[in-house]
Amino acid sequence: MDLTPLIRPGFVKQAERTDSWTRNSDSLQRDVLRSLLERGRETVYGRRYDFASILRERDFVSAYRYRVPSVEYEEMRPLVMRMIKGERDLLWPGRCRDFAQSSGTSGGKSKYIPITDDSLAGNHYRGSSDTVAHYLRQVPDSKLFNGKAFILGGSFANSLGLNIPGVHIGDLSATLIRRINPVANYVRIPDKKTALLPDWETKLPALVKAAKDSNVTNISGVPSWFLTVIRKIIEAKGVEKLSDVWPNLEVFFHGGISFEPYRDEYKRLTDPKKMHFLETYNASEGFFAVQNDLSDQSMLLIIDRDVFYEFIPVEGDDRTPLALWELTPGEVYEMVISSSNGLWRYHLGDTVRVTQTSPVKIRIAGRTKSFINAFGEELMEDNAERAMAIACDRCAASILNYTAAPLYAARGKKGRHQWVIEWGNRPADVEEFAKVLDEELRRLNSDYDAKRSKSIFLESPQIISARHGLFDDWLKSAGSHKLGGQRKVPRLSNDRHIIDRLLQMQ
Repeated sequence: MDLTPLIRPGFVKQAERTDSWTRNSDSLQRDVLRSLLERGRETVYGRRYDFASILRERDFVSAYRYRVPSVEYEEMRPLVMRMIKGERDLLWPGRCRDFAQSSGTSGGKSKYIPITDDSLAGNHYRGSSDTVAHYLRQVPDSKLFNGKAFILGGSFANSLGLNIPGVHIGDLSATLIRRINPVANYVRIPDKKTALLPDWETKLPALVKAAKDSNVTNISGVPSWFLTVIRKIIEAKGVEKLSDVWPNLEVFFHGGISFEPYRDEYKRLTDPKKMHFLETYNASEGFFAVQNDLSDQSMLLIIDRDVFYEFIPVEGDDRTPLALWELTPGEVYEMVISSSNGLWRYHLGDTVRVTQTSPVKIRIAGRTKSFINAFGEELMEDNAERAMAIACDRCAASILNYTAAPLYAARGKKGRHQWVIEWGNRPADVEEFAKVLDEELRRLNSDYDAKRSKSIFLESPQIISARHGLFDDWLKSAGSHKLGGQRKVPRLSNDRHIIDRLLQMQ
């Protein structure tokens, strides 16, 4: 029985609330900050910066931004570690028992992001619900609830090695699966035991077994990891396309990394007449945005789900954080958040391009520390992702993973960028692929173009084709728990630590 016609009206009404954001975004964000400050004022952090007196100010938003410093994770780490060990009321009221292990800081250490009950209920799960709501609003003939959701998640393996009763540390997706409403288990696969397996080599065949004979209508996860699972399922069923396995598959809710390098491969494996792709921005720190228009790849910033946003301009010398109502379309900003997980004016490390301001819509531009600027070229991650997607399209190629780093001048040779790429479908001519990639990078980035002009400062990029499984092996070498989770291969690095290790393992 297809339950979608019964369930859809409630979700559509939920999505329709965002129509008013063209006129009331400012007041919604002020209300969110007021609520956060009121709930956090009796914590150690709230008393340190006197949230109570900030709330008494007529312009409490300006007072908050003036009195409370913006912080990087390392400044929060001591309080977070005390939270992990059981202390209460430090960054957020009560005791926090769930923490998401996230990508390392510049110092190489992993981050542990608090996942409070309030952030789960008020942000992460509501954001997931918003995703379904916007999809169903856009696809009136959807049969989403006529089958199962295949949700690919991580595990509770972590690098801390602590054994504290009742405390769970691991991938965000593992906590979301563990804490999910039991009713949802009737419409999703795999079961919790399989979903939370820590060993990817054990988990992969178990996922295939759980999914290959199910009626799957929607899938959710990181594109690179899901592609690995999909290929195994296709192989197990002895077919050529995923649509031959799941004829009712209609949508992929994806996030975590850019979808552009994978889009063509997913289109090839699915039925183009019914398949949709919808992007979400659900990080360890919060659920921030969702694609609310299938014809527009930018995402609607979710402004009423327990997150107050600030934006630091990437260009120019003025690094003063701006509020939502101070943004300029087309500009790139670093995101700073305050939220119900106890992160106060916290630098996410992500950059976004604002595509419109009424309401605010964004596209992920990259990481603040994911770039190459070894030769003054200022190559950002969004440049790389867009150029890679175009090169894949023109050269009939697809990729599973890649990373790039500078190759410095030596022995009379100029510097260049070196790219290690693991192909899904290798192009007939890798040199032609490199040429197209270079041309597109020059078109997208004027600094790169200037450095590449007549190859005076920078030679054309070098591409090294990686053996199959190289990136998986690299992740294993950093800890087997990283396989299958939300951990990302850094796309761009301004040094050679990662790429040299990959080349050693090649």
